[in-house]
Amino acid sequence: MEEILRDDIKRVHEEIERESIFTQTISSEVGKVIVGQKYLVERLLVGLLANGHVLIEGVPGLAKTYAVKTLARAITTRFQRIQFTPDLLPADIVGTQIYNQRTGEFTVQKGPVFANLVLADEINRAPPKVQSALLEAMQERQVTIGEETFKLDDPFLVLATQNPIEQEGTYPLPEAQTDRFLLKLKVSYPNKEEEKQIIERMAVGKEPQAEPVVQPQAIIKARELCSRIYVDDKLKDYILEIVFATRFPKEHGLDDIEPLLRYGASPRASIYLVTAARAMAFLRRRGFVIPEDIKELAPDVLRHRVILSYEAEAEELTTDDIVRRVIERIEVP
Repeated sequence: MEEILRDDIKRVHEEIERESIFTQTISSEVGKVIVGQKYLVERLLVGLLANGHVLIEGVPGLAKTYAVKTLARAITTRFQRIQFTPDLLPADIVGTQIYNQRTGEFTVQKGPVFANLVLADEINRAPPKVQSALLEAMQERQVTIGEETFKLDDPFLVLATQNPIEQEGTYPLPEAQTDRFLLKLKVSYPNKEEEKQIIERMAVGKEPQAEPVVQPQAIIKARELCSRIYVDDKLKDYILEIVFATRFPKEHGLDDIEPLLRYGASPRASIYLVTAARAMAFLRRRGFVIPEDIKELAPDVLRHRVILSYEAEAEELTTDDIVRRVIERIEVP
């Protein structure tokens, strides 16, 4: 039995060696335009491979939008950008029915959500009613306009950017909406060397552009391969230990963390952590998941699923602080 398993892992590993070249091609093409931001580009690729939506948070001017647009350009696919504003309506996203006076019939005008890659820019600047208009599309991958339901194309991915909630004119996303994002990324400032390169690139006057280098079929094929990447039962238990420690800290010897948590991570966290870890293994050209994949991705999968108590907020702790403590104290198999 073990020999059969080893053969399966070896076969998947060899396939990944061949098929994962396109991820390096995308990274290289994006790197021609975007300076640094390796973490952001890698996590966007994890989202593509895991078929999960990604939420990116950072102060204005950190190239969040630029990075997403550049990634979209590197793939031969349909891309739409939606700029969220306080006066946006749900119909502006999903589409609406228009009455034709000549025929006396209603025709459907599809909205910008009908694309492969959708950039929801500054998603927390729109009111909750508009934010929730994305829910059916993100979860069910379909849209209902009037009495008709339309399936969205594959691949379909929402890449949303938001400013930190303490910024003026923002509406916090409800937990039900944030839970539908596979990852929540926190983008920080570039270092001095990177910022110097940015200045030099932008000072020449001509903005660099990415060229389409990958077909969507390559991504769909890679996703199927990702689903075959081996995850040992001990690693699945390790993931469950991490997630359950956010719900029942005392049972996992984390008594000091219990007063700091209001709600732990949902079951989606366990599912998404396995899926994302497989995608990370694919990027690292492996046919199996290792504990480092899980530890590396856990903050991105958990930071928007763990709700802190008022006590934690009073101590100025963040979800990242709590998740870090949990990961440090759960034994690695």
